[in-house]
Amino acid sequence: MTHCTLCDLPVDAPVTDDAVDGTFCCRGCLEVARTLDDPARQTREDADTGADPDEVDGETAFVSVDGMHCATCETFLEARATDHEGVEAAAASYPTGTMRLTYDDAVLGEDDLPDVVAGTGYGASLQTAERDDEYESEGRLIVGGFFGMMTMLWYVLFLYPAYLGVDPSLLLLDPNGTAGAYLLWNMAVMTGVVVGYTGWPMLRGAYVSLRAGRPNMDLLVAMAAATAFLYSVVAVVLGHTEVYFDVATVIVMAVSVGDYYQDRVRRAALDRLTEFTTQRADSARRRTADGHEEVAVSHLDPDDEVVVRSGDRVPVDGTVVEGDAAVDESLVTGESLAVRKTAGDEVIGGSLATQGGVVVRVGPDAESTVDRLTNLLWEVQSSRGGVQRLVDRVAAVFVPLVVVLAVIATGAHLFVGATPTDAMLTGLAVLVVSCPCALGLATPLATAAGIRRALDAGTVVTGDSVFETATDVDVVAFDKTGTLTTGEMELLERADEDAMARAAAVERFADHPVAAAVTDATAVPDAEVTDFEQHPGRGVSATVDGERVAVGTPDLLESLGLAVPDPLRERCERAAENGRVPALVGWDGAAQDAFVAGDRHREGWEAVVSTLSRDREVVVITGDRPAAATPFERHEGVDEVFAGVPPEAKAEVVERLRSRGTVAMVGDGSNDAPALATADLGIAMASGTSLAADAADAVVTSDDLRAAPDVFAVTAATRSRVRQNLAWAFCYNAVALPLALLGLLNPLFAALAMTASSLLVVGNSTRTLAGDSSLARADGSDADPPAPRNKPAAAD
Repeated sequence: MTHCTLCDLPVDAPVTDDAVDGTFCCRGCLEVARTLDDPARQTREDADTGADPDEVDGETAFVSVDGMHCATCETFLEARATDHEGVEAAAASYPTGTMRLTYDDAVLGEDDLPDVVAGTGYGASLQTAERDDEYESEGRLIVGGFFGMMTMLWYVLFLYPAYLGVDPSLLLLDPNGTAGAYLLWNMAVMTGVVVGYTGWPMLRGAYVSLRAGRPNMDLLVAMAAATAFLYSVVAVVLGHTEVYFDVATVIVMAVSVGDYYQDRVRRAALDRLTEFTTQRADSARRRTADGHEEVAVSHLDPDDEVVVRSGDRVPVDGTVVEGDAAVDESLVTGESLAVRKTAGDEVIGGSLATQGGVVVRVGPDAESTVDRLTNLLWEVQSSRGGVQRLVDRVAAVFVPLVVVLAVIATGAHLFVGATPTDAMLTGLAVLVVSCPCALGLATPLATAAGIRRALDAGTVVTGDSVFETATDVDVVAFDKTGTLTTGEMELLERADEDAMARAAAVERFADHPVAAAVTDATAVPDAEVTDFEQHPGRGVSATVDGERVAVGTPDLLESLGLAVPDPLRERCERAAENGRVPALVGWDGAAQDAFVAGDRHREGWEAVVSTLSRDREVVVITGDRPAAATPFERHEGVDEVFAGVPPEAKAEVVERLRSRGTVAMVGDGSNDAPALATADLGIAMASGTSLAADAADAVVTSDDLRAAPDVFAVTAATRSRVRQNLAWAFCYNAVALPLALLGLLNPLFAALAMTASSLLVVGNSTRTLAGDSSLARADGSDADPPAPRNKPAAAD
């Protein structure tokens, strides 16, 4: 089977061109490859160097996982899942908090999968289930905050003054007396709650890192907190009063707060991947000699025939062999109008039959385009951001290095004559001062501040990767339908009053977008309408006050015996060439007039394009026909238009555009989701689907396209803040660690230094973002006109 060079779909009727290397499934893919001048699928070749999880046989399901907070969790969960009988393959994603499981449905049911994943402190649920781990995290923080506050209060009132040499008679109690012993044991219990309960995710992460053989920051934090706690407990047992419960408390609470912020950022997105997993078909009516039988979609084989009725989703990609239906492909392709499908036409798995019914022969791969888009989105969205990858790499080296340095420091101080206690305290100081609290807080706190600022500007940031990876955008790619347009039909050219009244009388019984545009713009007359009939893909007809009236294409009217004058036919052809939808209104033996409908352009789109094109390239990508994109191609600020692009190819177009620089994608539909996820910066409109919002880095809540440029200013300012925080965190360790190694810091001062470093990061993150008062608005009020591009005018 030949596959498209661009989007990798199976190709039955290859489209080729001597000037472009490769074989393509459609003219849209060919033109995209020609424009981008790079038909080689480098990304796919790179992926082929490893095993393809999609080649594993079995059912696929996505499970939400609570408790993942590092790459080590991914490795641990994958290994445990694949050890379970019936699980053929597993892939975990910390960035999305999700696992993709391939399983044998003869051994496991979908409802059994959460139990396969859950355990060792991890919770799991199917994508459609409720999740309550946020409340658990808040509970841990509340409990830890209460007991931590009590512990630190005792330190401030009693222990710190005693350590500083204050006369015990001036204190409420003597730490060396009986009451002091009771106080110390009280602090040991409270600190134990903080370390054991609030710090449980951290302790579990350390255990998981050891099991997986991949040291991470959790291991270092756990070692520092646990060592400080255990040392202090032993000191209390031996009757000493110099204890470090405060160190353990500060470490656990600082890291827990940072993790909580990070989890809140990740939960800003809606339920991940749910739209495709819920809107794809789970079963199909397979035709048999006696009628049809209900079977799971996974049990369909190539060349099976399935019955699709009005209101059903097409289960898999295939070819119509019988019937006639209007099919809504907007979920997958972005095409705003339902498409008429008859025998011989290809249909897309996941599309919806809105009128009529068909019999579909299953394609050679027996799979759905929706499933391919879901997996593509998973692959792109599960990749790790630049800063997070840096932290992971640092942890793999930094954690073992710190442990080795702590051991060497302890041994060296023993060797030069220090007491065992002083030597152990030196080693503990090394662990504490190296505790990466500031590093852990650097990204989540800065992104939280950026998220709040973006909210003030009318934008919800749904993923922290935008602040880690986005640089100045060089190319802005716009989806057309639903982004530059509203996705709703409006009447652009009216027929005469009599024709519009007759059209409204008939169209009020239809349910397609053009009908809604007619009835919204025209008063429906009080007429007697009988014998209403829909002609999928061509129009409607009915008897109005005893006279037969048809509304639709020239072909429909001629098939009903109504003559179409040449001027009206030419008017329809011109409208269609410009991407509009013309319709004739005919009665009394001939077409009497015509009206034209079209997708309503979003308010202010010209100003947005003009603003963004001042120092960036602007392109438009659409799955619609080329004529529909003509008004945008004519805009001076639009550099290129890619029309007729299949949904799988949108992500590839964005990937290739990245060869020109950093790419931002603005879209709204589910078909845009992989492209939004592939782009360095994905911006979704609030009117779009939840899958598009999940795939994007930002969602414009006001549904006002003019707010999109604000995203660039917010991300740039926040990214700068993240880098400042990280720079400070690394500088702090570079200075403090040598001091601890030399024995110049005891654990208490090490903890104070660590706390001061964390507070500095907090202060830097929460101060006013640069540029807050000067975010660009795309209404044209404060923007100079774009410089002329010497772009050739598009042909009318």
